[in-house]
Amino acid sequence: MKHLVTPFPVQTPAVPFIRVTLGSLLFLLLSNLAPAADSHRGWQTYSGDATGAKYSSLEQINRANVTKLKPAWIFRTDDMTASPASTIECNPIVVDGIAYLTTPGLKLLALDAATGQQRWVFDPWNGARGGGVNRGVTYWSDGADQRIFYVAGNFLHAVDATTGKLVAGFGRAGKIDLREGLDRDVYFLSVTATTPGIIYQNLLIMGSSVGEGPAQAAPGHLRAFDVRTGARQWIFHTIPHPGEVGYETWPPDAWKSIGGTNCWGGMTLDVGRGLVFAGTGSPTYDHWGGNRIGQNLFANCVLALKADTGERVWHYQVVHHDLWDYDIPCQPNLVTVEHGGRRIDAVAQVTKIGHLFLLDRETGQPLFPVEERSVPKSDVPGEQSWPTQPFPTKPRPYAQQQLTAADATDLNPKAHADARERLAKMRTGGLFLPPGAQPSIVLPQFNGGGEWGGAAFDPTTRTLYVNSSSEAEWISMIPAKPRDNITVAELGRLIYGSVCSVCHGLDRPPNPNAPSFTSLKTVKDRLTPQQVLALLDTGRGQMPNFSTAFSATEKHAVIAFLFNEGANERVPTSELKSNWAGEIQYLATGHQEFRDPEGFPVNKRPWGTVTAIHLDTGDFKWQVPLGTYPALEKRGEPPTGTFNMGGCLVTAGGLVFTGAAMDERLHAYDKETGKLLWEFQLEAGGYALPATYEVNGRQYVLIAAGGGGKPETKPGNAYYCFALP
Repeated sequence: MKHLVTPFPVQTPAVPFIRVTLGSLLFLLLSNLAPAADSHRGWQTYSGDATGAKYSSLEQINRANVTKLKPAWIFRTDDMTASPASTIECNPIVVDGIAYLTTPGLKLLALDAATGQQRWVFDPWNGARGGGVNRGVTYWSDGADQRIFYVAGNFLHAVDATTGKLVAGFGRAGKIDLREGLDRDVYFLSVTATTPGIIYQNLLIMGSSVGEGPAQAAPGHLRAFDVRTGARQWIFHTIPHPGEVGYETWPPDAWKSIGGTNCWGGMTLDVGRGLVFAGTGSPTYDHWGGNRIGQNLFANCVLALKADTGERVWHYQVVHHDLWDYDIPCQPNLVTVEHGGRRIDAVAQVTKIGHLFLLDRETGQPLFPVEERSVPKSDVPGEQSWPTQPFPTKPRPYAQQQLTAADATDLNPKAHADARERLAKMRTGGLFLPPGAQPSIVLPQFNGGGEWGGAAFDPTTRTLYVNSSSEAEWISMIPAKPRDNITVAELGRLIYGSVCSVCHGLDRPPNPNAPSFTSLKTVKDRLTPQQVLALLDTGRGQMPNFSTAFSATEKHAVIAFLFNEGANERVPTSELKSNWAGEIQYLATGHQEFRDPEGFPVNKRPWGTVTAIHLDTGDFKWQVPLGTYPALEKRGEPPTGTFNMGGCLVTAGGLVFTGAAMDERLHAYDKETGKLLWEFQLEAGGYALPATYEVNGRQYVLIAAGGGGKPETKPGNAYYCFALP
């Protein structure tokens, strides 16, 4: 692919990489004898290692010299798109001095990790336009056989790590269709994976990303594939089949039609115990569960499975009968803590709502008490919300969890008065307020809290670092069945608001100060009605197809709405499917942003934070704002924090690195105090996990500056690699 590497002056190492000295031989010998001692010096796995630590023992870059950090090289891709805005969320891996990463169009690249020079490129689209979200890739080797596994579209690809060519003996000509092997026919649905799988022996264990709306969606079962052949080796049904544990927590036929309950945020692995750990998402439909009455295992669960067979060892559910899209958004961290005078191996799971669950790794039992508290009951017809939800007593929430008049913004008097006036018309309170006919507040918003970046863990201090957002949204519910004799335009707005706006927004004008999801109402500027119809029928990237979910009339209505047509045309009731899947009776009006007249969040600051939590005690060591809005910065406001997507990297050099925030900067904090020591202005938002590694004795920090994404700042096309002069 066409690309540009911007080099920066670097010192030539005194000892060439290939030169073998007595010291290097001794180092290699000790490394082979005690590989665990060096397990945190490279970045061969998504998140750094199989435990999800996002920790590095490298300390060449440290508190004393981080202010000297400069770009060593910048690599720019050639497939960024402005409309729709593309993104790069990939956490690169580095193996033997080669960095493997993906582009905005989901091409796979191999770069020299020290210089940024391209080795090869693999294009899964064969020259056609591609896109979507990818957060990383998986490496496996056996002697000379070295493979990179990653997903683009509905396909899992096996690519030769040395040549960039598909491995012919894997699946069908180097790839497998993820829609196959789910023990249910989902060929016309979307099954992909945004986060990479994890390797155990000769198994590649995979989660998935599937539909979340009222249209029919695929189930999110966990699967393991043979790394050589691609053959399925085991499957764990996250929506249990008859005779399986948890089947009784669903209606009898739910396994035939309900979707979701997928692990989309990644997995971690305890190699010694042979256990794989996964967090699962909510069932479909996200906001009405009248067709899935019950507790709904294994949705919203931390799962411990035997890695070789997929057999369940234990589970812990963090949300019962989810009505809020409160997926577990990220891989669990495998940690070791001191409790009661002894060391305990544990699992730390951060969540969208600011709860951190610390669970015994062998039993799943909480190490700090968790209370089942009564929560409000849903008043939506047909719904049976769960009467209680789990609340950890420690640590305290790391994100804001309520918005009442007392919590209204204090940014300025006008914003405060506006927020209080609008809040008076809404249902307010704390967590787990079920959506209903009257608009209700959701804080943290549907995108967290904690998100897919997950948490970083420093094993030397047993401290967990998590970045999170604290911004509000609102939601309301309406009957799925349209009223008789509805206009085409009204029907299109209903369908768009209920189904499409979850990802694309509704009536949100662009705002230079705040995030705004790109509305599909601008699609008419780049596509014809015929092209939109084709997308509805085929899907693309993360967008599922709606060929069977919508009738021809309903597709026509969506297109009419997007193209400002159909205001006077009426729709006969006989031409409607009414509730898409034939089961959903109530729909959400979308995830609606709640902002002040200038476009800033309506709750009190900070709106985004990094929090350091000591896991032995469950106490905060510190919490500081993450990022700032440049417009407020110019007014002299201290950092407010912003909505953030990405994650943290913690190092033995005493640093916490994170991009994530909407100020589009890479930040470095003192890991002991939370003091901001250094930041660098990227060309676009760094909504990705940073990686750090060592080549030729030099430490590098690498992050994607891909912009776009959920925060909807401008898109970017670069990877920035930093090192000391």
